[in-house]
Order: sequence, then structure tokens, then C-alpha cells
Amino acid sequence: MMKRRTFLKTSLAAGFWPVLQKKTMINTVTGAVQASELGLTLIHEHMLVDFIGADQISPERWRRPDVVVKMLPYLQTLRKLGVQTLIDCTPAYLGRDPLLLKELSEKSGVRILTNTGYYGASNDKYLPAHARIETADQLADRWVAEFESAIEGTGIRPAFLKIGVNPGPLSELHRKLITAAARTHKRTGLTICSHTGPYVPAFEQIEILKQEGVAPSAFVWVHAQGQNMVHYARAVREGAWVSLDGLDGKNVSQYVDTLLLMKENRFLHRTLLSHDAGWYDPAQPDGGFIGRDYTVLFNQLMPVLNRKGFTKKDWKQILVENPKEAFSVKN
Repeated sequence: MMKRRTFLKTSLAAGFWPVLQKKTMINTVTGAVQASELGLTLIHEHMLVDFIGADQISPERWRRPDVVVKMLPYLQTLRKLGVQTLIDCTPAYLGRDPLLLKELSEKSGVRILTNTGYYGASNDKYLPAHARIETADQLADRWVAEFESAIEGTGIRPAFLKIGVNPGPLSELHRKLITAAARTHKRTGLTICSHTGPYVPAFEQIEILKQEGVAPSAFVWVHAQGQNMVHYARAVREGAWVSLDGLDGKNVSQYVDTLLLMKENRFLHRTLLSHDAGWYDPAQPDGGFIGRDYTVLFNQLMPVLNRKGFTKKDWKQILVENPKEAFSVKN
């Protein structure tokens, strides 16, 4: 009988190692990749957003070729700066267009991730009518179906959940959204990114997740910038992700101070960073442009923080290691 050590050695030599070592995969709009392939990642950006409202939105409101012409140069610039992956956080009923993202990804060489879920912020303007009457389980069934069978027949599967809540204490409707997200996560492993802002709804959502048996490590506190370090410390202790994703040319000094404190307190391992930049707006002439720049991180924030002691290891932690861990499927 072959001894165990001899069997393992023989098996590995024969090429069985990929079977024994399960790899974490993440869905991009051009297909699944290993999590380790994401590379330098911007975790919260937008290519297109349509603010018309859930009751009027339609793909006919924009022409994909026009959007590609307008937005492709921005992605090409990011690629030259070393960005390998961009996470597009535009949700359903706000302009999510997986086929547009696929074309932009193929032409730019930047991997793009899209999402499932519903956005309840802005007083529910972007929620479809059925979201108000269906149960949390029924909503979860819809989101799980997109994960398992692709989004609207496109063949493209979501890489994460995107929901949104209002700034104050959670309404019953928004409690239902986070409950549905929790139940979707338990069935798919998808990370939950919630447009949140202030700390009160952030920790209310975390408590609901725990009640549903979901670890806070599956939760990204979106738009956490501007909150007190005490609240960041609590979120990090819980295991949640603190997402500082509103960087622009006017708040660089604020981000410098915050990130230095995150480093000093040893919170960088739970910190995510991005611009919330873009975007093409179908309601504006020629798509308009909101004026938020995708490159402030590289051209303005990095030089200042480097002079103040940020290292390559710190940047790798925030821009490579953390996105890889945060968006890895956890089922």
C-alpha cells in the first residue's frame, strides 16, 4: 500500500495540485478570473448613471456607441496609470448596463465588475415598484437569479451586491433591503456594498447582518468618509470594510489626514479607497460630465502621502490586497 506522504508527492508531481488547492474566483463583465488577478483596483467608480428614476428608466435613453466614445479615454488613462480593475457601482434602475461595461472593458484592457441589488437611497426614487411589496426572500430570489443565470440574458454575472439606504435610522423598507442582501449573500457569497454615509445606518445594517448569520466582513460601508475615527475603529473591530470613496480635487487634504490616522491606528487592512468618479449622464447634452476625476488618487493624493511616510507596502495593501479580499466570494 502506498504511504500517504508518497501518494501526496506522486499526486503533486502528476499535476493534481490545482484540484487540491481551490482558487477564489471573481466575476468580471468579460468572465470569471482568479481573485489574485484583480491587481490594482479602484473599488467605487461609475461609467454611466441615469437619474431619471426607476419608473422611467430605459436602455433606450442612451446609445452605447456614444457612451463608449465619451468614456473610453478615461479608462485608457487609468490603464496607463497601472489600474487593472475598476468596480462599477451603478445599480439596476440607475443605469446599470453590463453590455456597455463589457465593451468598455474589452477596448480598454481594464477589468470591470458589475453588481446586483437595489438602491434605496435618495428616498427610494430608484427602487422599482415591486421592491416595495415583495418580501426580503422574494428580492433575494431575484438577485440570486442574476448571480446564477446572469443579468437580463447578457451572460454577465454580478461580482457583488449594491444596495443603498438613507442617511438616518433605517426605514422598514431599507431594513428589508439589507435583509434581502444578507440572504442573497448566504446563498451566493457576494459581498454587500451599501451606499450608507453616516455611522448610524452603517451599524444598524451590521446588526441586521449579524442577526441573519452574516459576518460583518461581508459588508462594505460605502461613503464612510467624513466620519469620526471612533466609528472607524468600531467598524474595523467588527470586521467590516471602511470605504473612503469620495476622493476629489477639493478634499485631498482631508483624505491625507484620514489615511494617516488609519495607518497610525493600524486600520489600513480594512480600508478601501476610490473616487466615486464619472460619469456619462443621458439627460445631459453629449452625456455631460459630472467633473469628478478618476486620477486624483494617483496625481494628487499619492505624492502627498508618500512624502508623509506612506510606503509601497501601504499602497499595495489598500489598492491590491484589500479589494482582492473584500470582493472574493465567501460561500
